[in-house]
Parts: sequence; structure tokens; C-alpha cells
Amino acid sequence: MPQLFLNETSCETTADPDRVNRAMTELVRAIVAVARVDRPGTVLVAREPVNALRLAKDHPIAKWVGSPGAKELWQRLLLMQTKYPHEDAYPDGETFSDVAYSHAGVPVTGLGAAHLMGGAGVSLPLEPCWDTDRITLEREELLDEEDGGSAITAVEVPHAATREHVNAHLPWIREETEAALRDDLTGIRTGAELWERCPDLFPHLRFLPHVEAQMRELKQYWVHPVRKRLAEMDRAAQLWQADTDPDGPQWGSLVTPEHATRKRDLCRFTDLDGTEQYFDTHLRFTPGAGRLHFRFLKGNRRVHIAHIGHKLGA
Repeated sequence: MPQLFLNETSCETTADPDRVNRAMTELVRAIVAVARVDRPGTVLVAREPVNALRLAKDHPIAKWVGSPGAKELWQRLLLMQTKYPHEDAYPDGETFSDVAYSHAGVPVTGLGAAHLMGGAGVSLPLEPCWDTDRITLEREELLDEEDGGSAITAVEVPHAATREHVNAHLPWIREETEAALRDDLTGIRTGAELWERCPDLFPHLRFLPHVEAQMRELKQYWVHPVRKRLAEMDRAAQLWQADTDPDGPQWGSLVTPEHATRKRDLCRFTDLDGTEQYFDTHLRFTPGAGRLHFRFLKGNRRVHIAHIGHKLGA
């Protein structure tokens, strides 16, 4: 299961103490429900240490701990893996200073970190806007100097504030857990091992020669996300039907083109047949700003991949 990021904005209300305590009890029950499905992997990431959390204005977590029925849940929470602040979950050396997230115009560091890291947000169910299993955020990313300005996009983050929300995510949680187990069984732990298995695992994908070095040098935290994206692409190419999807396969994740300037300056590669081609179409993977640039050849139902790694030019 991806990490659970506490939405600090949900802890800034002026709700009455009893209501805050009930909301915290429900949230912790939701977190415990996730942990039951994904016993070894659940991590709660917050702005501050768990025992220093503020649940609302003038309402430290100690007030909830002393409320009826909270003792056992508090002990479960203390036994969980935790990290703080949110940035502690970022890969070494990453700050993501060029990206900001907001919800209804209010900055949301925790939910933004959940999106960056491929995790899920969790919130105290004190306001109607947090009573949902998915939340749409506004993401603003600074563009490179030659493009200028910033790009604003709407992104969606898995979210839970109640056990009912967790139920909506159970297939996803189980899929992530099973995928991790499959990696255990196949023994794939490094980019080099993933590269060696590519011909067997992804028969519809082809890689430009320099991609081998990129794959072999993948950071460990990118091995599983890259494998997942490659598997999605391979299956999409396999299932593609030209008559129903004339524009190309349904890739299984967000696929976008590069801006014109970046396409011209960074996305031209020598393809496997020796011709110069643009590989500006790309998808993302986390944690961080992972990019995979490719082009799809409809004639033979193959995907040619020109780049796997950090954002081009970074």
C-alpha cells in the first residue's frame, strides 16, 4: 500500500471537542482498516510527530487519547510506521520546490505529497469536502525558463476519512500488496534485474540502446513503479483495437505531450530503424518527477521507449 499522508488542512477547524474526538476515532479506524489488508506496508506520514498532532484549534491529540474508547486505537496508532514531516517521505535529494498543490484555493502540503509519492491522503472528517474517497487538487508546476510561467492542472488523489472510503480502495490496496509480493517471488529488486526480464515480461515494448543504462541505474524506489508502468503499456498495446481506438491504446495512466519548446530541444532521438523521431509523448511515475518518453507504432503494435528517468533537461 502506498503511504498515507495526513491532510493538515483538515486539522485546522474550530469544531467542538466531542465532534473532533469522534472524527479522530473514525479516521484512526479507517487507517487501521488499511493496515489490516496491508500488514507490512502501511506508513502514516504527517506534518509533525503523531504524539504532537493538533487535531483542531486548541485541540491537541492528547485530548482525544483521554476520551472514551480511544486508548486501544491510540496504541494501534503508536505501533504503526510513521514519518514526519511530509517531506521526509521524499526520495533523497528531492525537494519538489517547483510544484505546489491547493484545494479550493488553500495550500495542501499533505495531499500534494500523496500525489507526488503515489500515495493516498487521509483527513479528519470534520468538513463535507473531506467526506469523499477521491479528492481533486490543483497542481501548479513551474515551467522551464524557455517556456516561462507555470502550468496548472487538475489531479486526483485517492483519499479516506472513514472506513467506507477505505472499502472503495480495497481492490487498489490488494493490487498494490499483491504486486509487491509478485516482485518478492520474481526476485526483482534492481533496475538491472528488471532490464534482464524485459523481453519476457513486456513483449510489445522495444527500447532504444541508451535506455538499457537508464534501466540498470534505476534507484530502488523506482524499480516497482517503472515495472508497473511498463506492464500497463505492454498490456495496452496488446489489447489495442484500431477500429475502436484509432488514436492509439488506452495506456492506463495519464499520457501527455511535451510543450513545443521542450519537444524541439529535448525530445528528438534516433529510433531503432536509424531515423530521427520525436518522442515527446510521455507518462509519469512516482515518487518524484519520473518520466517515460515513448512513441507507439500502430503498424506492428509496438511501443518504442526513448527515456526512463528524471524529467528531460532536469
